[in-house]
Amino acid sequence: MRTMLLAAAAATASLPAAAIAQAQVPADSALIAFTVSEEVKSVPDRAQIGAGVTTSAPTAVEALRANSAAMDKLIAAAKKAGIRDGDIQTSQLNISPQYDYRPQEQGQPPRLIGYQASNQVNVVSRDIKGLGSLIDALIAAGGTNISGPNFYVANPDALLDGARAKVMAKANAKAADYARLAGYREARLIQLTEGGTWMPPPQPMPVMMRAEAADAGFKAPIQAGEVGNTLTVQVQYRLVR
Repeated sequence: MRTMLLAAAAATASLPAAAIAQAQVPADSALIAFTVSEEVKSVPDRAQIGAGVTTSAPTAVEALRANSAAMDKLIAAAKKAGIRDGDIQTSQLNISPQYDYRPQEQGQPPRLIGYQASNQVNVVSRDIKGLGSLIDALIAAGGTNISGPNFYVANPDALLDGARAKVMAKANAKAADYARLAGYREARLIQLTEGGTWMPPPQPMPVMMRAEAADAGFKAPIQAGEVGNTLTVQVQYRLVR
């Protein structure tokens, strides 16, 4: 008898965790797991803009010096427009040689003609209504690489509070429907996992813009629209007869 008990214990220990969990489910019940989501639409309260300058010069030092001077003007314009120091962050600084490849047509190596320096910053605006004026100011200050805007909500979790009641109502209704269709009396929640939050839209690629465009004295039309915040919940129920 002792040998049979030991053999049974060894066989149980060798079972996968899923098989053990399934074996512990009472005979008059069943498990069901699924995912439910609820999307909340809201007006964004933040916008991120990429802004930068590109300069060229015969040497790398000259290109960087000219770029730094132009970038100082750009950052000053952003601050004058109400952007805080903490909302301006350098995202990319690059210095690269520039070549003339036409000599290759005569079998000669490319000819170095100078260097190009580019500097890019990410600017976060907390004033959505003033976004058009901000973009115009950045261009007027010499900005040649403008990307965005990328709209988002600063505190997406607060927007999801109201979605939790809706997502749980969906989950309970779905579980009750499964229980009824399968011939069970009720569905009891035994596991709940929350996941999935706000997903920002993809950042547009930088586009080259002419600083002269700001001389027209117009404000770029900007429509913030709405951004989506999605609450996703993974649930598991026990169906009971």
